Amino acid sequence: MTESLPREIIRSKRKTLALEITPEAALIVRAPQKTPLETIDAFIREKLPWIIKKQRIAKNTYQPPVKKEFIDGERFLYLGNWRALCIVNGGDEPFLFDGEKFLLSQRHISEARWLFLAWYKEQAVDILSQRVKFYAAHTGLKCNKINITNASKRCGSCNSKGRINFSWRLIMAPMEVIDYVVIHELVHLEEHNHSQEFWQKVGLLMPLYQQAKNWLQSNFYVLFI
Repeated sequence: MTESLPREIIRSKRKTLALEITPEAALIVRAPQKTPLETIDAFIREKLPWIIKKQRIAKNTYQPPVKKEFIDGERFLYLGNWRALCIVNGGDEPFLFDGEKFLLSQRHISEARWLFLAWYKEQAVDILSQRVKFYAAHTGLKCNKINITNASKRCGSCNSKGRINFSWRLIMAPMEVIDYVVIHELVHLEEHNHSQEFWQKVGLLMPLYQQAKNWLQSNFYVLFI
């Protein structure tokens, strides 16, 4: 049965098996490098009720990303708030955010997507570095390095070397969601699975983490440009 269940297997230097259901309801298996397929299939069989439940939820809530057109008045997310894009004539800067709205020079409309990406990534480096430093000090967990990536399936991940990866898309989410992902990945440096102990540690740092988790699951599709 599990042999015919569509799934993607991602092997790495991790020590345990883990399952992930993407917003599109696809099943991803994360496995140690040399884990036999028989072991993976047995793990999937054991977790089948959970898989079916999560895939049903994903299928009922999934909405495809809406491609941006970069036109005057179009709205873009930043820290959970929708901000309007204004196309302006002239100006010294091709693109900037004035605290209320995004300003894009008419002469640089063809570069709009690249300009937004560069700006979002710059904000992500600054804000995520601050939040990791803040929560690392509270947990005693050491993050050796953070990377800002173009990941479109998940907002955060980490590895055994103490490195945490964040998608630049996360900077569009509310600050409490950003904090949830930061905490989630920091705790993963110590707890390498989603065990009861893992969620207890997340809950100690963020008692209302479930609200942020639900927001991310329901709104991930808007974190695209």
